[in-house]
Formats: sequence, structure tokens, C-alpha cells
Amino acid sequence: MTSAATRPASPASATGPVDADACTLFQRTVELAGRRWSGAILFAAVAGARRFVEYRRAVHGISDRLLTQRLRELERQGFIAREVVPTMPVQILYTATPAGAELIAALRPLGEWGLRHRDVLEQGNDY
Repeated sequence: MTSAATRPASPASATGPVDADACTLFQRTVELAGRRWSGAILFAAVAGARRFVEYRRAVHGISDRLLTQRLRELERQGFIAREVVPTMPVQILYTATPAGAELIAALRPLGEWGLRHRDVLEQGNDY
């Protein structure tokens, strides 16, 4: 039998106490995935984008500066891997790490919800 201190955090249930650590981790995950452009960039990575120009084509509306910034952040956080290919000219490839791919897999149901409720999402969007 595991004690509360050693038991892995789990989502709160209707019959159990709220786990503050689980709530905090959930909020951090939502903020990470919900940061503007981050989810779209990771989605493009999992879909096969590798070069900067492929990300720019996949993520409509993002500036080059912001794409560079988000790729660096996602790399620093361990969701994107950057590879320098020593060719002429040098190529830089960005791919999803296993953690990035797992995050997108966890978010797929959210994307499917968005497809089913596109009308709700498109009503009065000012963001």
C-alpha cells in the first residue's frame, strides 16, 4: 500500500480530495500547450515539418521572429530537437521529441472537439 506522499498524482475525482500538486501540474501543462503558436508548432512537427520554411507554411500568421523564438523555447523545454546538418548551405532541422509527440497525442481529443464545434470557435473570435 502506498502512502499519499509516495502515490503518483492523479486527477481529482468526484469522491476524492483535490490534489494540489496535480492541479498545479495540470495548469502548467495547459499554459505550456496553450501558449500562442506553441501547440500549432508542435502539431506541425508531429505532422512531419522539419525545416523552418515548412513550419512557416504550416503555422499561418506567425512571424519569422516569433517562430524562431517559439522553436528555441520548445527546444529548451525538451519538446523540439534541433539538428544542424553540415551541408552547403548548412541545414537546420527541427523535429518533435518523444515528449513533444506525446503532448500532441494527449491534445488530439481537444483538436477533435474543435473540429466538431468549429461553429462555436468561430463565433466572435477577437484573438
